[in-house]
Amino acid sequence: MSLALQTKGITKHFPGVLANDHVDFDLRKGEIHALLGENGAGKTTLMNIIYGLYQADAGEVFLDDKPVDIHTSKDAIAHGIGMVHQHFMLIPVFTVAENIMLGSETVRGMVLDQRSVAAQVRELSHQYGLDVDPDAYVSDLPVGIQQRVEIIKALYRKADILILDEPTAVLTPQEVRELFKVVRSLADQGKSVIFITHKLKEVFAVADRITVMRDGQVVGTTTPAETSEPALASMMVGREVLLRVEKGPAHPGEEVLHVENLHVFDDRGAETVRGTSFFVRTGEVLGIAGVQGNGQTELVEALTGLRQAHSGQVMMLERDVTGRPPRPIIETGIAHIPEDRLRYGLVLPFPVTDNLVLCTYYLPPFARSGVLNHQAVDENGRRLVHEFDVRTPSPYLPVSKLSGGNQQKVIVARELSRPIKLLIANQPTRGLDVGSIEYIHQVIVRMRDAGCGVLLVSAELDEIMALSDRIAVMYKGQIMDTLPADQATKEQLGLLMAGITAQAAEV
Repeated sequence: MSLALQTKGITKHFPGVLANDHVDFDLRKGEIHALLGENGAGKTTLMNIIYGLYQADAGEVFLDDKPVDIHTSKDAIAHGIGMVHQHFMLIPVFTVAENIMLGSETVRGMVLDQRSVAAQVRELSHQYGLDVDPDAYVSDLPVGIQQRVEIIKALYRKADILILDEPTAVLTPQEVRELFKVVRSLADQGKSVIFITHKLKEVFAVADRITVMRDGQVVGTTTPAETSEPALASMMVGREVLLRVEKGPAHPGEEVLHVENLHVFDDRGAETVRGTSFFVRTGEVLGIAGVQGNGQTELVEALTGLRQAHSGQVMMLERDVTGRPPRPIIETGIAHIPEDRLRYGLVLPFPVTDNLVLCTYYLPPFARSGVLNHQAVDENGRRLVHEFDVRTPSPYLPVSKLSGGNQQKVIVARELSRPIKLLIANQPTRGLDVGSIEYIHQVIVRMRDAGCGVLLVSAELDEIMALSDRIAVMYKGQIMDTLPADQATKEQLGLLMAGITAQAAEV
């Protein structure tokens, strides 16, 4: 099979980081080639170079065995390369046709020829099984359909090579299956697809070949038939990884969190949590599943004192903490692993030692009469770095210099090294490598088994199903249903994540 695209020796430096280190990669015509690796492995950097968003420091890109110079995305489009980014580049108040023609407008006289574009959109939609209405407004479309619009936009610009960057990140299981059908249809009709992901299961469902990157380098290329999930995980991390979460049955006790009829608004004044009620008990993990953007962020912020609730009640350990600021909530015995570790979890210029006492720096032994006891802070830092296996050359290094996984370990060490009864973990493994995910999962199970209540919020359905004892599904700010984890199926959860109840599905 002939090559559609090839890179040779692609190298890219950023300040303090070698993002791509002499990367050789090739894409055959009519194939789906999965580019697998953890965040920070260099996958997206390589694709951004191919798409003209970055310029390589060294190396070459070949199309149809001929070297090409791609300096901008316009150059890439002219060469038949399209890219669907993880965060969609659509204007919500425009129609599908208007979004698709934006930047390459079709004009009849002095007027935009939207009718002609709509006809082409219908033709492409029918040809590739994309099923998109060109006259619909993007703001009215589900996320899965918006992604189809992005694919049509690339096809409208005559793309023969499609780069899909983490395309399943915001999709329900049903939408993921539909996407895989679309991608296979594209390949069957001669398009070449690069499918960027960090999810092991996806590559077996969709890929013809798999290339694994780690630390900016290609560590191997294989096929689904020649490999396995454990083998790919080892390639990604550089060591053997336990992929399955090992946990025994839960032994739930009394309630540690009770939320009743909670209403919360976002920064724009839109109601994002609408009358939500649920509870968490000691010795159990309640997982909240849902496509990102359905109120999970605002819910956790209201529970942890980072956002004022509009109405409703939050009871923690039989205390009403509704509307209370973070410190008294922390002092109640609550630990919080935030969704955005850089914004809410760490003070980046501070050393690791100082970040490990952010919740307790004003208490003995770390402070006396308002004066910081540096010796106690340092001793605590050295001890926790060892206990929680934080990989750092020095506990006095600024936390900004650590990898994402080790930054997360600093937060976990700080939050779990004090007496707690409730752990609120929001997207605790986002952006982490497989090895760090394994560690965080073990910590969550260990806390549950020690009698702590755990509220786990995650957009990763596999993670929710592996760790939870009960699963609540959130859609448009409401809990659609709560199911025992051992009885829940991906199909059930996927329907609920799309706002479809069991009764509605039967109709």
